[in-house]
Amino acid sequence: MKGATTGFMVICMMFLFKPGISNAQTGSIRGQVKDSETMAPLPGTNVMIKGTDLGSACDAEGRFTVDRVPVGSYTVRFSYMGYSDVLIPDVIVKSGRITTADAGMKPSVLELGGVTVTGDYFSQTESQPTSSASFSFEEIRRAPGSGGDVSRIILGLPSLAKVNDQSNSLIVRGGSPIENAFYIDNIEIPNINHFPNQGASGGPLGLVNVDFIQDVTFLAGGFSAAYGNRLSSVMDIRFREGNRSELDGQLDLNFAGFGFVLEGPLPSSKGSWLVSARRSYFDLIGKIVDIGSTVPPHWGDYQWKINWDLSGSHRLTLLGVWADDHNDPDEKAAVESDMIYYGTQDIYERTTGVNWRALWNRTGYSNTSVSWTAQEFREDFLKTGSNLPLIRNRSKEGAFRMRNVNHFRINGMHSLEFGFEAESGINRYDNLYGSYPDFSGEPVPALQVKQDFRAHRLGCFAILLYRPHARITTQFGIRVDHDDFSRETRVSPRLSFSWRLNSRTSLNGSTGLFHQGLPLILLGQAQDNRNLKDPSAVHVVFGIEHLLTESTRLTLEWYRKTYSSLPMDPDEPSLSLLDELSFRYGFFANHGSLTDGGQAFSQGIELMIQKRLARDFYGMAGASIFQTRYRDGLGVWRDRVYDNRFIFSVEGGYKPGRNWEFSARWIFAGGTPYTPFDAERSTALNRAVLDQGRINQARYPAYHSLNLRFDRRFHFSRSNLIAYVSVWNAYNRKNVASFFWDEVKNAQGAIYQWSLMPVIGLEFEF
Repeated sequence: MKGATTGFMVICMMFLFKPGISNAQTGSIRGQVKDSETMAPLPGTNVMIKGTDLGSACDAEGRFTVDRVPVGSYTVRFSYMGYSDVLIPDVIVKSGRITTADAGMKPSVLELGGVTVTGDYFSQTESQPTSSASFSFEEIRRAPGSGGDVSRIILGLPSLAKVNDQSNSLIVRGGSPIENAFYIDNIEIPNINHFPNQGASGGPLGLVNVDFIQDVTFLAGGFSAAYGNRLSSVMDIRFREGNRSELDGQLDLNFAGFGFVLEGPLPSSKGSWLVSARRSYFDLIGKIVDIGSTVPPHWGDYQWKINWDLSGSHRLTLLGVWADDHNDPDEKAAVESDMIYYGTQDIYERTTGVNWRALWNRTGYSNTSVSWTAQEFREDFLKTGSNLPLIRNRSKEGAFRMRNVNHFRINGMHSLEFGFEAESGINRYDNLYGSYPDFSGEPVPALQVKQDFRAHRLGCFAILLYRPHARITTQFGIRVDHDDFSRETRVSPRLSFSWRLNSRTSLNGSTGLFHQGLPLILLGQAQDNRNLKDPSAVHVVFGIEHLLTESTRLTLEWYRKTYSSLPMDPDEPSLSLLDELSFRYGFFANHGSLTDGGQAFSQGIELMIQKRLARDFYGMAGASIFQTRYRDGLGVWRDRVYDNRFIFSVEGGYKPGRNWEFSARWIFAGGTPYTPFDAERSTALNRAVLDQGRINQARYPAYHSLNLRFDRRFHFSRSNLIAYVSVWNAYNRKNVASFFWDEVKNAQGAIYQWSLMPVIGLEFEF
């Protein structure tokens, strides 16, 4: 790896270095300023770079340019009469490059007491006053232990359970991995990971290229009626625009693989384009160097975004997110790595869509997207030890989606948002689920599923934002969804409020009803499953938000989430089906006919302090105390498998100058519940048999881990290099991922999470 890294650096410097006639290391900051509610440009906005005398003013389209800015990290302040100031930190100026800093501004409100609400480093979203966190591109890129994975950076939030280093599944406030939605530029993507868990939303490694991201907003509960068919959370990702002025490029080598990013303008300055391709390299090394008994998994991804300005008010955006994953561990590798099963795996993911953004007379805007998503799974797995077939999976899942969102400001007191979503899915399954013993040791027969499913869903929503008082903002929402597969029509009312006590403190709350359809890969296993009710959840959230300083925010929230109509397996009534599916074999099992009488709840208190990079230090600390339980088919309340009970995390970084940066993240979480084996029966049968009298009554040891990262920037006349070293699990804590029954040794074994692992990366921009 060291030789590959050195060679990569030498090649970059020899062939891609752009010599300049001047030694001055400067770059430019460009962007566009809009009203955050109507998307109308704000001409004349004053733009200032803090700590310097550099600045600019926006033109008639709200665009600005600040040239000849010395390289370094800056905060940009935006000021416009009648609007609250906006401050954007972490604007990195690079030698010979253009850095984009777009801003959305809100009208300021002169309160009755004469207190004016000024701007700060945190974008306030009136439509989501609770359970919201946002991250910029730079915060995601440099996060220790994230590996450029957008899902892993938010694992430090107090609303997410800590499960396993090898998976970035989002377990949000007692939910399960099927309950999360992902959107990129108004286009829904079912899973944003390589080697995705079919029917769920997790995986081991993110596929979204972090260099495409402008910012990410994560909603952990109580979200608005604009989002449907999810019970727990929404991740809304915005891709940045490509460079509208010149051709730029970047080469990368990191933990995920190697690849490139290219960007540039469209002809006649009508827009821009942005494209990337990446590939893993461990399999290539494995063909040259002996690294074990089998070639490691390999994957690739390809992404693009094209912006085309039809006019000053209308824009088309073409988006593509594609990936392919391949893995073929043999039995020897499975035994050496304590894998429960082995075989071959080929997965293909494709999302392609177009979004039309229209501005309407400076009072509102619309976003309308049309997209096609396809996932194909070709998998053959055998059980390690017995070599019995576990699954033959030949699945093709496709969905045509249309989404429309309209937002209009009626007057200073009222705003209206409304829209619709339509989805038409075509799923084809030719799957064989092998016979196996269940967790009590009883045999489960093999099952073959060979049929096509067509499912159509239509939803519409309306949201009224009402400000009855200068200090109070309320939001009333209603959503109606119809699913022709389950033949259900679901009505979901939602409500939120924000009461600003003073210029720094506000009380916030939200409540609502949420529904979600079950994955067809599960429902398709029995004809009776079509009659199951869709799971639902009621969210109640109350919180307080306080600005400790202009760049430091404290939030304290209490929440309760109550589930009903959860699926249960009558053959295993003591288990929570959705938890076991995502925690053990996934959907690789025959569950047959299900019932829908399951109940669950989750409640807790979360505290978070977030510090933006105002000068040279940034950080985030979070703590949560919570409980999540389910009522099984026998009427007994039990702990769910993601019930950490308490989580504490702290992360942050220090930038002593323009070239160096040091960061760290430490997480401590209580051990999650598990069901111990019946050692006597498991030994006699040489297979896993759970102790039915102790379902989820034992707990794994507590989890804790430290991740470190060191970044060094090199600025040349017209190019830049970032070299970094990251150390995951720096003190080599042996965190237990799970216990399993080793059928080779006929004894219980332990699967551990990642041990100490150094990660080296390079990013060369030219």
